[in-house]
Amino acid sequence: MSPTKSFIRTIHLWLGLGTGLLIVFVCLTGSILAFEQELEHAWHPARYFVQPATTPRLQLAQLASAVQARKPKAKISSFKLYADPTRTVEISLAGNDKGGKGGERGGPGRMGQERGPDASRLPRAGRQNENSGKGGPERGGKPKGEGGGPRVFVNPYTAAITGELNPRDNFFKTVEQLHRGLVAGPVGKLVMGVNATIFLFILGTGLVLWWPTARKALKPRLTVKWGSGWKRLNHDFHISLGFYASLFLFIMALTGVGMSFDWVGAGINKLTHSPLKRPEPPTSAAPAAGTAPLAADAVLALARQQAPDAETYTLQMPKEPTGSIRVAVLRPGAITENATDEAYFDQFSGRLISSQTYAQRPVGQRIRGLFKPVHTGAIFGWPTKLLALVIGLLGATFPITGTIMWLNRRRKKQGKHSPARPIIATSAGR
Repeated sequence: MSPTKSFIRTIHLWLGLGTGLLIVFVCLTGSILAFEQELEHAWHPARYFVQPATTPRLQLAQLASAVQARKPKAKISSFKLYADPTRTVEISLAGNDKGGKGGERGGPGRMGQERGPDASRLPRAGRQNENSGKGGPERGGKPKGEGGGPRVFVNPYTAAITGELNPRDNFFKTVEQLHRGLVAGPVGKLVMGVNATIFLFILGTGLVLWWPTARKALKPRLTVKWGSGWKRLNHDFHISLGFYASLFLFIMALTGVGMSFDWVGAGINKLTHSPLKRPEPPTSAAPAAGTAPLAADAVLALARQQAPDAETYTLQMPKEPTGSIRVAVLRPGAITENATDEAYFDQFSGRLISSQTYAQRPVGQRIRGLFKPVHTGAIFGWPTKLLALVIGLLGATFPITGTIMWLNRRRKKQGKHSPARPIIATSAGR
């Protein structure tokens, strides 16, 4: 082996030994998150799905009243509705609600006040879109204020509460926090970012070591000899399967670095000439004296006029008295669940203040919005999720197989350098 390759092998070895346990942990937790949504729905089907009824869906005002009856002091921050008739309506509560005890700072939500015979006033408790533009309400692309507090699931035909989900008590949320930062705040996020960066070096040096010096050595490095002994199988698993998985692991590690360090996003914005900061959400015009906010159902009707074929509609309520109502719409065939079109409506007149399709977003914003779906495999649905699951599980084995290869080499070297034992003649052997 050349001195250069010997040096690269040393780097590859010690980086792998130093971060191996953390890489195994990250790969395993990432594999769990690959099918998060599907597993969550399978474990709690009654929370997410209902039997469609022949009667029309109830008004949002009636659903809001059902939530108000269960949590009198709760304040609604957003509604999410699905075109799928079997899905429940998701109502997110303000982040300071804790088991129905929230809302003390602003008083109870005023969902029962009316503007007309069947209209309800929009609650003013939802956090305005401080993070608008990241996408829809799903995790990883939701604006602040959506999902900060509990989510209540309501049957759209009967207004029955089918379940409640508090992010702090959710299994997958805990796994995600462990995966992204070891539940250690900014320090944990930094550790994971550095670990992802080191993993990139491990993958790069591994490819250099994999590359054969002779063409005849190429085939053995691309195949696994299944009938061999365990040492040979361990070697082939690390070398051959490592080669096939390296490209996907490199992409996962690269997007992990992008999500861990803010400077990556800032650099992408500069390279793509995208704005460094998101624009402030527009405000509603000052209303005439005594003018009440529009009913939530009226805003939903406006959104359906803009996009009648949408898969989901998310209505985010304004926090400030002059705030606007943000509506995120997911159209059929969207590349990810965060690839939503956005519109802002005046909360008093219903006038469309501004709108932006996903294609109109700044390039840098769209690139950064793809980090998580690419990282988790959600970019193209279940096929890429399955690929992410398999690659994650394989990634967890490589530090183990590599450590075994290193131990085998050490034993082999020690055996060569150990002094030969003297042969003692016995009476039987004379």
